[in-house]
Amino acid sequence: MNADFTTSADPFAVFSAWLGEAAASEPNVPSAMALATVDADGLPNVRMVLLKDHGPDGFVFYTNKESAKGGELAVTPKAAAVFHWKSLRRQVRIRGPVEEVDAATSDAYYASRDRGSRIGAWASKQSRPLESRFALEKAVAAVTARHAVGDIPRPDHWGGFRIVPVEIEFWKDGAFRLHDRIVFASNGDHWSKTRLYP
Repeated sequence: MNADFTTSADPFAVFSAWLGEAAASEPNVPSAMALATVDADGLPNVRMVLLKDHGPDGFVFYTNKESAKGGELAVTPKAAAVFHWKSLRRQVRIRGPVEEVDAATSDAYYASRDRGSRIGAWASKQSRPLESRFALEKAVAAVTARHAVGDIPRPDHWGGFRIVPVEIEFWKDGAFRLHDRIVFASNGDHWSKTRLYP
């Protein structure tokens, strides 16, 4: 796998190599990415989410589809994301249209989560007003009691989204702020590659 973004023609191979290196050096959650969406008024929103899968078909994360980000993606299915690995002094930016992953894929990932996280997916009305911490704890207790034994099925309102990138930019810190920046752009059939001024 070629981690040299200045010579590789495959942005996904570079990303995989960089993420692997970040996993070995980043002190906290190398798969965290800042995800940007836009609301109905065209105002941007950004928050941290966790990358759960990646490859030539895109970058996958999971969420409550009734959350702010889920609602925004339903109206405007486009997003941008950035990974910043301070330990490596590297950054990757991606952007493109967003699609929902299929139910079987969401089911498989949901089943792999720990039990507490599966309960939380049912109990949290993500992004909506919460009267108190006690109300959240009460909701968690109710879901826990309802699913005291056996499997906890995936809620219909919870699932995965895939950013299908049209651009992937790699940035590497350089002395005197003379950074290396290379952007890969897709025309649907192949990826072009352009070096950018820092």
